[in-house]
Amino acid sequence: MNFFRCSRLFVTPSSFFKYFLKDLIWEMPTNEKKIWLTFDDGPDPIYTTQILKILDEYSIKATFFLEGEKVIKYPKLMELLKRKHHSIGNHTYSHLNGWKTSTDAYLKDVYKAQKVIKSSLFRPPFGRIKISQIKNLIKDFKIIMWSIMPLDFSNKISDSEFRGNIIKNVKKGSIIVLHCNSKSHYKVCKNLPVVLEELLKKEYEFCSTW
Repeated sequence: MNFFRCSRLFVTPSSFFKYFLKDLIWEMPTNEKKIWLTFDDGPDPIYTTQILKILDEYSIKATFFLEGEKVIKYPKLMELLKRKHHSIGNHTYSHLNGWKTSTDAYLKDVYKAQKVIKSSLFRPPFGRIKISQIKNLIKDFKIIMWSIMPLDFSNKISDSEFRGNIIKNVKKGSIIVLHCNSKSHYKVCKNLPVVLEELLKKEYEFCSTW
């Protein structure tokens, strides 16, 4: 993903790439201090549940991009997300890398997930998606990317760098992507409360409507 501008790795997408793929949603148009917090790769009985507890503590709603095979394995977790009024998005059935997958196979995987997720929102795993895949999916989905990837999955950055990647880059309309999986779990759950408190102090409002 060498199209990302980075602090140490990749944090914010380049303006050029956002312009080149302008049919995708990289940030939300708003003049208000609203931001969109999103979580990929769930649902997971341990990690999703712990993140939900943190969000509940601050009365914050987020958007969860779910994998179809995990929804089938943990259907009650998706229902819990809905009951708590979080938004749900499609993250393919089996977490496919669009660059390494034929368009036909990719579309089949997305629509297989759609049978159980039933959302108008889609986010490609790894942010990797071909033009041919976009042209097909844009007919049925809003394709949600991000404006801040704070690198929760990287063991090469410290907790303070992770927090700074969000706090220093946030602005009106920012879409923040985090993960609720084993690779990101420790860093997210440890630092998310501090980040949320800081953003609330800055009077940002968390949105989950698209």
